[in-house]
Amino acid sequence: MMVTSFTCLSDMNNGIKVAKEFVFLLSEQWCLEKSVSYQAVEILERFMIKQAENMYRQATIQLREKKEPQNWKALKEQLFNKFILRLVSCVQLASKLSFHYKIISNITVLNFLQSLGYVHTKEELLESELDVLKSLNFQINLSTPLAYVEMLLEVLGYNGCLVPATRLHATCLTLLDLVYLLREPIYESLLRASIENPIPSQLQGEKFVSVKEDFMLLAVGIIAASAFIQNHECWSQVVGHLQSITGIALESIAEFSYAILTHSVGANTPRRQQPVLPHLEARALRAAASSNT
Repeated sequence: MMVTSFTCLSDMNNGIKVAKEFVFLLSEQWCLEKSVSYQAVEILERFMIKQAENMYRQATIQLREKKEPQNWKALKEQLFNKFILRLVSCVQLASKLSFHYKIISNITVLNFLQSLGYVHTKEELLESELDVLKSLNFQINLSTPLAYVEMLLEVLGYNGCLVPATRLHATCLTLLDLVYLLREPIYESLLRASIENPIPSQLQGEKFVSVKEDFMLLAVGIIAASAFIQNHECWSQVVGHLQSITGIALESIAEFSYAILTHSVGANTPRRQQPVLPHLEARALRAAASSNT
């Protein structure tokens, strides 16, 4: 029974990546702002984690109390059958939080679901939204990395950043999409680099959770990677500004930007071996040049 439940949890975790891509595509189809799509992903991810936690809790209780095993296959099918509806509900809730942009109406949602072969009523839409809200204790106004990115870009503009903030912003959005989709491999490589060991222990992985939840660190990594793409000659100035604004070490910013670029566009950027910034930039340029030959 426990093995089956773990399989369900694994399937759900693997589905998060696909779900994020679905949200991005759906948000684009509905002409939603990027802030709304990121908000929807945060809501959906937390909802799916809650569902997984509930399944694990039920399995643990049944094992401890030696109750009749639950039909996990039927439960899995039930979750999958409602998955698209719950996903769309997360997007609709996110659009309602950003009411000054565009709210997705029930008619729009019903027509979209019908185009996929799912027939639902307005009452079922409301019940789905309520299910998401209750699962998250109505706490859906969640912060996103985009808020940190835009705040830092504004400060960089005031500080006289050599790369225009508008150009950086566009690239940051693209990289942020990629980080959401490639979250696990990016953070896994960052963990291995930070401990200088290709096989992290369970304890090291647990301690690294706080790094995954650090949106400020993610924001500086995104901006640094964007600056390298836009104008590598100005990279050291941008990273220097980011360090002075946030207090995050130059080495950490360089390492994160390396992880982001390696997994997203396949280019190399500064790593943590050299703490002196000009040396890091020189290494990045050599790597970029070799990748183009």
